[in-house]
Amino acid sequence: MKRFFALLFALASAAAIAADYPAPHEGNWVVRDFKFHTGEVLPELRLHYRTVGAPSGEPVVVMHGTTQSGAAMLNPNFADELFGPGQPLDASRYYIILPDAIGHGRSSKPSDGLRTKFPRYNYDDMVEAQHRLVTEHLGVRRARLVIGNSMGGMETWIWAQRYPHFMDVAVPMASLPVEMSGRNWMTRRLIIDSIRNDPEWMNGEYTKQPRSTQFASVFFAIATNGGNQALHKAAPTRAKADQLLDARLKAAFTADANDVLYQWDSSRDYNPSPGLERIQAMLLAINSADDERNPPELGLLEREIKRVKNGRALLIPGSENTAGHGTTAQAKFWAKELAQLLQNAPRRAQ
Repeated sequence: MKRFFALLFALASAAAIAADYPAPHEGNWVVRDFKFHTGEVLPELRLHYRTVGAPSGEPVVVMHGTTQSGAAMLNPNFADELFGPGQPLDASRYYIILPDAIGHGRSSKPSDGLRTKFPRYNYDDMVEAQHRLVTEHLGVRRARLVIGNSMGGMETWIWAQRYPHFMDVAVPMASLPVEMSGRNWMTRRLIIDSIRNDPEWMNGEYTKQPRSTQFASVFFAIATNGGNQALHKAAPTRAKADQLLDARLKAAFTADANDVLYQWDSSRDYNPSPGLERIQAMLLAINSADDERNPPELGLLEREIKRVKNGRALLIPGSENTAGHGTTAQAKFWAKELAQLLQNAPRRAQ
């Protein structure tokens, strides 16, 4: 029995050490008469956010991926590697801001009641709303770092060129600074079309969630995330592959179909390429060699990064320990490079 309690104490102590940063604070801010790029106006746009650390610290803005929320960036693979004492984004030094993007988390979204009458937002709308939240509501004039993963990485490319003097450092991850295209867009459109073509969707006026939403989401995740080597390690036989797939299809799925449709559709006109020369921040683009959505063999990042004045790229080698598109969500693969960048990047005058 003593050994049992000793083990529990050791596990609890290890967990406490792993997540040794201040508890997040949450809040909401309502933007009145927010105008979307389509010209549509929402009388009240609610923006939910989390912060870690004191407002007196150097500001850092962190953006999440598609279908997620800021809470996703508080998972152990990310926050426990970055926010603790002595870590690259030590919350005793930094004021970490994690917004829920438009259409995600507890920010305004179609499932709040408007359904398909909700404005058809895009990434530009998301970034404008995030910038207004950070500057108008939280009072931040300049950020030390803007960083994001997947959709958050694409938003970081937009932040860096749209507000070039706002940040010292920009780190877009699991993303490319080019037009949404190729397999990345085709598989996204398959989610969108699967929902729209489902008779259960009923033009967004369904009374029960269309079954296509979960199936299409699982299909997309298997096809564009996880890494070839890691997936083969997890499912080296047909029986184990069936077991893994069945588990994902049977897992609880609470997402709303209209929200999911809007979330993937919002990337339709993403294309930061024309504005890359406007970027002033020190920029580190981090991708993984086994990223299914942003394959390095296309040479797109290698080509485009040359147009960024203070830009460079980091490519994480693929292995059975990486996770394809999901690799960069694990900060252990790039935390040292981020720490060095923050140590060396100059601070801009406010």
